[in-house]
Amino acid sequence: MKTVGILGGMGPLATMDLSNKIIKYTDAKKDSDHVHLLIDNNTKIPDRTAYILGEGENPEKYLIDSALKLEAMGADFIVMPCNTAHYFYDTLKSSVTIPFINMIDEIAKELKGVKKVGLLATKGTYYSKIYEDIFNKREIEVTIPSIELQEIVMELIYKVKKGENNIDEIDINSVIEYFYKLGIDKIILGCTELPVAFEKMELKGNFLDPTKILAINTIKLVGKKVIKI
Repeated sequence: MKTVGILGGMGPLATMDLSNKIIKYTDAKKDSDHVHLLIDNNTKIPDRTAYILGEGENPEKYLIDSALKLEAMGADFIVMPCNTAHYFYDTLKSSVTIPFINMIDEIAKELKGVKKVGLLATKGTYYSKIYEDIFNKREIEVTIPSIELQEIVMELIYKVKKGENNIDEIDINSVIEYFYKLGIDKIILGCTELPVAFEKMELKGNFLDPTKILAINTIKLVGKKVIKI
């Protein structure tokens, strides 16, 4: 059976969200039917957005160290439940000899026939254009919120990272309405804290959860069955 390495810690809650979804969506009748996971919940990795915006330490060496640890522990391939960290994807992929799955590419594969999406993400993800670089190759237009609305998204993300419970007071609906007014009804929750937040806030809509997509595709890559959703 293949073993999956999860390069995590960005943040810990998002890492557990991925592992929980892998368990949740695996068609298993007993323990041995589940996916073998190796998780490096490396909380010492510096903030990715801060670095990309020129305000913090480069996290690259920490990311490479985690990837090498997972490979040495016996992972057959690596997944990384952090959107912004995919800014370093090419370097990470070349640092190991095992496959390193690109979460953003996995999301793009799910969007057959879709021409335009809205993206909720960190400023680091917006600035680095890691979604545009992959989606534009598939002729999918990526729309991002205004600078003012980006601040709302960032506030929500960092409240989840801090473990704060008062996230309902954040007006994330104004950001969603921004996309709806542009005629965009498919919105990517492009930071792994956002699916956690949206579930807590019980927000309903045509939201695309990258963590769920990565979890399901990880199960398939291992050769396990996915439960009927």
